[in-house]
Amino acid sequence: MRTYKLTIAYDGSRFRGWQRQPDTDFTVQGILEKEISLLAGYAVEVQGSGRTDGGVHAAGQTASIVLSGKVEEKSFQKVLNECLPEDIRVIGIELVKNKFHARYSACGKCYEYRIDTTERPNVFSRKYTFHYPYKLDVNKMRQTADTLIGTHDFAGFTDRVDERSTVRRIYNIAVRQSGSLIKIEYRGSGFMYHMVRILTGTLLEAGTGERTPESAAEVLRSGVRADAGFLAPASGLCLKQVYYDETELTGK
Repeated sequence: MRTYKLTIAYDGSRFRGWQRQPDTDFTVQGILEKEISLLAGYAVEVQGSGRTDGGVHAAGQTASIVLSGKVEEKSFQKVLNECLPEDIRVIGIELVKNKFHARYSACGKCYEYRIDTTERPNVFSRKYTFHYPYKLDVNKMRQTADTLIGTHDFAGFTDRVDERSTVRRIYNIAVRQSGSLIKIEYRGSGFMYHMVRILTGTLLEAGTGERTPESAAEVLRSGVRADAGFLAPASGLCLKQVYYDETELTGK
């Protein structure tokens, strides 16, 4: 038996998310499992590093598969990509230790959220940004982000109430502006259901003056979802990288 790590990029626009579902063929995991199983000649389970919601994109999602024997990585990747739809690509495959698991071996992730502040949506990037045509105070957004960095109970920043633990560590939140485009990069130990999108809505409300930077700290104290910002749309969110080396994640 051989374990392989896959790195995958996909345009999430038409998919119902990463995780396979019994009532639809339009999931990234489901499509990968189907095509890899056909190539292998037996059922192969694709274990992702985590779920992405419907409409969320990925530039560096990772997954692990177990095959009955060794394959030539480049050839397998080439043939697999020929079978996949044009909005899913395996951009890397490597043989790893059998104990490797894409989810349980990961130590952190990096997400990026993109906001387009032009009056009208950009015709070329509209599927990959959130059109938010308001003047934003980027400094206030950065001040708000600073209050969220560190190890906290983020219960107020998720829409799932059955999490066993809502404590997470955020290593960095970088807010960058280039003309009308604003990018927010989140790097942390892990993120809960809707967490990055709620954090983004909170920062945007700070940017428009609807809330103070200090209000984010109040959400951490209260743990109440209603105290946090709105849920930013899925279209602007992209999973950039999954970390398996803590020094890469922390920069230390």
